[in-house]
Amino acid sequence: MGNVLVVAEHSDQKLRKVSLPAVTFAKQAADLLGGQVIGLVVGSQVKAVAQQFAVSGVDRVICLDDPSFVGYLAESVAPAVAEVAKEVQAQLVCCPASVQGKDYLPRVAAILDAGMVSEAVAVWKEGDHLRFKRPLFAGNILAKVAVDGPVAVATVRTTEFEPLPPGAAAPIEERTSAHPTSLVTFKSFVPVVSERPDLNDATVVVAGGRGLKSKEGFALAEQLADTLTAAIGASRAAVDAGWVPNDWQVGQTGKIVAPSLYIAIGISGAIQHVAGMRGSKTIVAINKDEEAPIFQVADYGLVADAAKAVPELIEQIRSLKG
Repeated sequence: MGNVLVVAEHSDQKLRKVSLPAVTFAKQAADLLGGQVIGLVVGSQVKAVAQQFAVSGVDRVICLDDPSFVGYLAESVAPAVAEVAKEVQAQLVCCPASVQGKDYLPRVAAILDAGMVSEAVAVWKEGDHLRFKRPLFAGNILAKVAVDGPVAVATVRTTEFEPLPPGAAAPIEERTSAHPTSLVTFKSFVPVVSERPDLNDATVVVAGGRGLKSKEGFALAEQLADTLTAAIGASRAAVDAGWVPNDWQVGQTGKIVAPSLYIAIGISGAIQHVAGMRGSKTIVAINKDEEAPIFQVADYGLVADAAKAVPELIEQIRSLKG
């Protein structure tokens, strides 16, 4: 029997939605190993997060609530996670493949001397060991990965898993951390403040690309996003042109999203961008080039000039909303 440790991600004392699909992955692995899914919350003043995590499908929750975790630092989180993984005899340690997860989990793997799998999209068992699938070359290849040794560590591509239905609250064990103090000191964090939904958590995303031609043209995508109360995304071309901030980028080198509705405006559909949004439930593409690759993955396509089509679409939506 082997337990699975899944680490929650949180912000402002709230559990982030990306943590829930990671629990689904952990549950699949635990069923294969015959062990428990143990949730771990690391932070300062995170008891409320632990309570939210307790109904996500885990069997129990360990809450490391300690002032030393004020402000995220991989140098502090990684030793704490490794410490708990050893204590619960975890055969697998996992977390969302987010910016934070990709930062601290390789450090956990190094501490545990364990094999590391990035962006896992599937798990199964061969003999006594787990096996994984992960995408390569912008998702064009799915590699089968074997991890040598008794412990595996994996970040989870959460767009590939559905959250489990909320269940009865699992027991929560509260404690403080016993790991050595980090030599790195947290000074401050300046968040990006926006009234729009977070790109990773949004159910609707409107993204703009090179076809919008300028920063002023990109404003059309923003107007449509605001009309739909959607998050705003962008292709790398729009980011590199300086029209929008880096944290709006969707794609292989940006954020991986899977909203219920993804509207791509003036985006050609380069493989690097498609890798970041192909898991969306419904994809709508607006592009004046009928040969644009984006139409190959779109559920609905409109061959039109965005400068004309988007204002008309906004007007129609506003009229339907009254």
